[in-house]
Amino acid sequence: QFLPLKRGIFQDLMAAHPEQFEREALKQALGIHTRSTRYLQCVAAGQPRHDLQGQPVEDMAPEHVHQALLEVYRRRQGRGPDDLLPKLRARIVRNIEASGLTREDYAERVRTRDEAANALLDEALAELAAKQAREEALLRAFEASGKSLAEFADMYGMDPRTVERSLHSARQRAAAPAAPAADA
Repeated sequence: QFLPLKRGIFQDLMAAHPEQFEREALKQALGIHTRSTRYLQCVAAGQPRHDLQGQPVEDMAPEHVHQALLEVYRRRQGRGPDDLLPKLRARIVRNIEASGLTREDYAERVRTRDEAANALLDEALAELAAKQAREEALLRAFEASGKSLAEFADMYGMDPRTVERSLHSARQRAAAPAAPAADA
């Protein structure tokens, strides 16, 4: 199983096995490994970085996840006739949500000079904004209804688990701005 490597793994390998590796050969090997599609898929999945013992040591930076996701998409898109853009946009939306950053902070961190990638990012940000607006509207309607979660979901013909997830997300976002203001 491939695992994302921690930053500084080259120095760790050289220190742990100085007699076994030639400096340039190890650099080349790590370069080939970290550019492989399987490795990039692990990074794109947002797995944490691991040390030589296979222990997670740090979370993957959102910009690294984003760049790996774009590269994996680029490689896959060239192999088949399927349009993978909708799936890619959905993955970007999930990555934004998983990052814990606001839409604006995420965009600031991952935006590059690649206009096509930036346009795709803008589409994903708009999709996420619409989803969050729907969740917030659902929360307001639920709170105004006075109904239980099951009754509310039934009233709108929705799956109670979906309603619960949407309400939870909207409540978390509503609570998030209050936390930084308390520190000020």
